[in-house]
Amino acid sequence: MSITPSIVNHVARLARLELSPEERERLVHELAAILDHLAKLNELSTTGVEPTSHVIPMTNVFRDDTVGRSLPREAVLEGAPERDGEFFKVPPIIETEPEP
Repeated sequence: MSITPSIVNHVARLARLELSPEERERLVHELAAILDHLAKLNELSTTGVEPTSHVIPMTNVFRDDTVGRSLPREAVLEGAPERDGEFFKVPPIIETEPEP
């Protein structure tokens, strides 16, 4: 597939990019070079090659989620700037209409 200025214009419009005439001309050549490279890669035999999502082996780095000891509720609430019984009191983040 050859890249034409109209294709670059179409892609730029889809991406909501404003390109100067110089940028458009440069992108015609750059995108053509990328597609040529991909065409060469398509010529390679991938028989017997496992599909991968990463080039290096990846392992899960998260620990198991286990129940642990928690702080007592009173100790946690002692550090609260304001509280309402057993709850933290925080300023409202949604604007509300004043009550009539």
